[in-house]
Amino acid sequence: MYAKLETRTFLAMLVGVSLAFVFLMKPFFGPIFWAVAIALIFHPVQQLLIRKLGERPNINALITLVICMVIVVIPVLVLVTSLVAEGVALYQQIQSGEIRPGEYIDQVNKSFPAIQHFLAQFDVSFAELRDRTVSIFVGGSQFLAKQALGFGQNTFQFFLGLALMVYLAFFLLRDGNKLVELIIRALPLGDERERLLFAKFAEVTRATVKGNLLIAIIQGALGGIIFWILGINGALLWGVVMAIVSLLPAVGAALVWVPAAVYLAAIGDVIEAAVLTVFGIVVIGLADNLLRPLLVGRDTKLPDYIVLLSTLGGIVMFGVNGFVMGPLVAALFMSFWGIFIREFGHEAHLAVHRDAGSDEADRDRG
Repeated sequence: MYAKLETRTFLAMLVGVSLAFVFLMKPFFGPIFWAVAIALIFHPVQQLLIRKLGERPNINALITLVICMVIVVIPVLVLVTSLVAEGVALYQQIQSGEIRPGEYIDQVNKSFPAIQHFLAQFDVSFAELRDRTVSIFVGGSQFLAKQALGFGQNTFQFFLGLALMVYLAFFLLRDGNKLVELIIRALPLGDERERLLFAKFAEVTRATVKGNLLIAIIQGALGGIIFWILGINGALLWGVVMAIVSLLPAVGAALVWVPAAVYLAAIGDVIEAAVLTVFGIVVIGLADNLLRPLLVGRDTKLPDYIVLLSTLGGIVMFGVNGFVMGPLVAALFMSFWGIFIREFGHEAHLAVHRDAGSDEADRDRG
């Protein structure tokens, strides 16, 4: 009796201390999460280095981390810096009156009055929609301007998070296998189930990060190039915006290039509008429709609609990290239920057959 009390007390304290540790690490969730993602994505690179250079944990982890910094971290920092700079310039042009979003929308309404009549059928006020669109446009540029100011004020915090991510990624690359084995020994789920769940976690993380980021880069680059060719101002800014919104399945980059095509048609640049529309549907849209199921859906083994819903839900719950966290939660949900159905469902099926057999035997004896 006393031994059971000791065990229960210990387990209760273990849960309490573990929860306290989780809350302690909560402020560093972003750096920790991306350090884990980096370790998972670049694990094959480290395995290649092990085959080439032998078991040299520190050297292999350091080389892998340098490769990651060169091809991922530094380009992303440059891109974000460029986005903020372009956003600040856009905000200044709006403030000075060089760019008037409201006039652009009025021009579209003047050229295509059928839009207003169409919206009226659904009791949607064009004037209200115009004001909201202008507010969103101005608010977005103002947000980027504030981010630039905030980046200057919070430089230490930003680089602290970046340094923490890199630091953790190094140790996860070096000692990741040992940590996984330690967690498998600690968790009371059964080693086979735990290995299956860890494999699914790694598989989904790699697929969503690599797939979504690659699709975002491709769509953003294609969108920025076509904007630049057509002479649309802020091609770099709109290319980066298209890359960001392309993280949303189904709609993605169309949120940017469709309004641009409509405006070009409204001001009489029909050829440019047609070129942008065809390019957007055929090239940008095709890149999403072909690559996303191949890179995300196939590797995660999730249906397309689950990928869409889990991505949207993840972004709502976890912010920018949600485009990975959402599909990850969905994949683990399906994995847990798959294990349950395979193991316990099979046992229940056998129990039903045993009961049915015993009832039949009782009837025969009767």
